[in-house]
Amino acid sequence: MERAMSDDLNQWSGIGRLGKDPETKYTSGGNAVTSFSMACNWKSANDEGTTWVPIVTFGKLAEICGKYLRKGSQVYVSGKFEVNQWETESGE
Repeated sequence: MERAMSDDLNQWSGIGRLGKDPETKYTSGGNAVTSFSMACNWKSANDEGTTWVPIVTFGKLAEICGKYLRKGSQVYVSGKFEVNQWETESGE
């Protein structure tokens, strides 16, 4: 039996609160893109803290997020985890 190329799963889920109002922008084609950061608090036996997670939504979901979410809103987010990297002008 032949295996699929990958049996991996790229799925992330979290519950947190927005640190500020979401920002909605539109592409040149008119598609909505809304971004916000959510604070996910965590606690272990010896420590606790907050992880800020940047979220980007597209299309109809972006429009809904921009219309109904505000700073302090509690949200559940589930989706693909993606890390973006870039290089500064100084090469870092």
